[in-house]
Amino acid sequence: MSTEAPAIGRPRAFDEEAILGRAAEVFWRHGYEGATLSALTGAMGINRPSLYATFGSKEQLFQRAFARYHETQVATARAALDQPTAYAAIEAFLRSSADGLTAGDHPAGCLSIQGGLACSPENTRISEILAAGRAATESALEERLSRAEKEGDLPDGMDSRTLARFVMALSEGHAVHAAAGASREDLQASVDIALRAVALRS
Repeated sequence: MSTEAPAIGRPRAFDEEAILGRAAEVFWRHGYEGATLSALTGAMGINRPSLYATFGSKEQLFQRAFARYHETQVATARAALDQPTAYAAIEAFLRSSADGLTAGDHPAGCLSIQGGLACSPENTRISEILAAGRAATESALEERLSRAEKEGDLPDGMDSRTLARFVMALSEGHAVHAAAGASREDLQASVDIALRAVALRS
């Protein structure tokens, strides 16, 4: 008979990236405050002690999940902004955003909007994290359009910062509509109008 003591309480191995993706989906569907620990642990396939041991707290879990999500979003945005002209960059940014907001492999809309646009006073840090993520995307867009302005690739009188804010406002508005059930076709039709409105090509 073996005399080796059983490994009581030893946490089972799991794929942190995979469970962060599942946690992000719960936060995405319910928002930070609406995502209960029971919903999170159920989706992640771990118990509460493992959650706390691995991530520290619900807020730290959210930060990790959102960082993972945001890295993917920034990569997609930067790929769009690599287009050779300002018009092409804006079109690629808005169209890829519309596609992502309505993709069927995750909740409709955007985690950075639905995760906690408004939170109770004790959770204002969550709203700040999400706002910082959106600001980083807008900053990347403004940087690209500022370069276009210097290169003479924007119409005279078109301010790159104001244009970046317009494009972000449209994308964020699309996130709200997608979460409410707007289709990919609905959003792409809105992009068509926006591209005519900015009139970046002759």
